[in-house]
Amino acid sequence: MSSETPRPTSRRLFVLLPLALFLALCGVFLAQLMSGRDISEIPSALIGEPAPRTGLPPLPGTDLPGLDSETFAGKVTLVNVFASWCVPCRDEHPMVMELKRDGRFAVTGLNYKDKPANALKFLTELGNPYTAIGIDENGRAGINWGVYGVPETFLVGKDGRIAYKHVGPITPASLAQRLMPEIEKALIAQP
Repeated sequence: MSSETPRPTSRRLFVLLPLALFLALCGVFLAQLMSGRDISEIPSALIGEPAPRTGLPPLPGTDLPGLDSETFAGKVTLVNVFASWCVPCRDEHPMVMELKRDGRFAVTGLNYKDKPANALKFLTELGNPYTAIGIDENGRAGINWGVYGVPETFLVGKDGRIAYKHVGPITPASLAQRLMPEIEKALIAQP
């Protein structure tokens, strides 16, 4: 009767394998953290692609048109995704009102998964910066636009393609450092 005992080297290798995998994963995470890349930025697969075909009904109670992607061609347009239930949307609203005052580009709204009456109350209370507002009660258009959450703002160039996507609320710093430089590039770009 032979009694076989496992070789100590294979047992040691079996024990050290999870530790080696853990250390390798730590190395990958550390490399990402040290890369200097802004980890809060979520890349969009739609950058450089035509804006999704959109035909959303207008917000009742306003005299503004709905959101129609056909109107993007030939001009720079911001599409701001907002909702009345979104606290960061309230925080960014003064920045969106400031963008409206520029006048060199259109500021449009995509009201995401919201009740029209609530959206109207939100805009009546805080001011309406939009030249068009589309109601997306079921979130289908938001899916087509690749919305991760609200607020988000898309910059559509004169060629009808998405030039930039801002995730999260627009702050004075993000407006000055990220969004306005992208808008300026879109304004001088040839369609």
